[in-house]
Amino acid sequence: MRNGRVLICAGSDSGGGAGIQADIKSVTALGGYAMTAITALTAQNTLGVQDVMGVAPDFIRLQVKLVLEDLGADAIKTGMLADSASIHAVCDALRDFGPGIPLVADPVMVAKGGHPLLAPEAVATLTERLLPMAAIITPNIPEAEALSGLAIADLAGMHRAAEELLKQGARAVLLKGGHGTGSVVTDLLATPDGVEAFESARLETRHTHGTGCTLASAIATGIAQGMALRAAVIRARAYVRAAMLAAPGFGAGHGPLWHGVTLDPDRLEKLG
Repeated sequence: MRNGRVLICAGSDSGGGAGIQADIKSVTALGGYAMTAITALTAQNTLGVQDVMGVAPDFIRLQVKLVLEDLGADAIKTGMLADSASIHAVCDALRDFGPGIPLVADPVMVAKGGHPLLAPEAVATLTERLLPMAAIITPNIPEAEALSGLAIADLAGMHRAAEELLKQGARAVLLKGGHGTGSVVTDLLATPDGVEAFESARLETRHTHGTGCTLASAIATGIAQGMALRAAVIRARAYVRAAMLAAPGFGAGHGPLWHGVTLDPDRLEKLG
């Protein structure tokens, strides 16, 4: 399996559990090569986001341009795009410098601790511009509600929302069920060919910071390495679960995962 080059367009998490930091760790753990276009800086820890500082749209565009013109990419992953200007900058850059490269879009809207990471008026921009460009979008339940305009109270509601997002132009949707209730977490993978449910036992843990970023980056890595979408989703879900189980216990709030969980010791030995 080739390494797979993944360009990540997302915000920085000073606590290292989510955002660009989690993205880089995930891609590396799964054998890919991570590159970045940072869209925002956050001051945060496991207790929450204290402040956000956006990156100028022209500078976001320049990062994407320079990476793609020189290093290239086999997949692109987007995370936090704080406002409409940032979304337009990324979409314009991908259109101009990365046409045809598969895009995994994680529509980040709210931090784990509740701090908003997407301006309310930018939801429409995200739906109109980013959603149709993506090979797959990976919303959680609140994000899917905002994007689809539908309330989600149960699994049937998840099905309706996923199908609505396909109608809106998404080519595939992985609607994550972690915000639901019950002892089983169900994620739905919806494509024009149908909907498949993936179930796993819910883990009772506070160490869930960065799960969405990690999952989307893991999927992007699989796609970059030539895996079919379904196979990339299956491996990514297994990776996130393993990383949650191996959480190091850091912080007093929503703790980080252990992203190095799947690193192959033989590969590390060869790297010296």
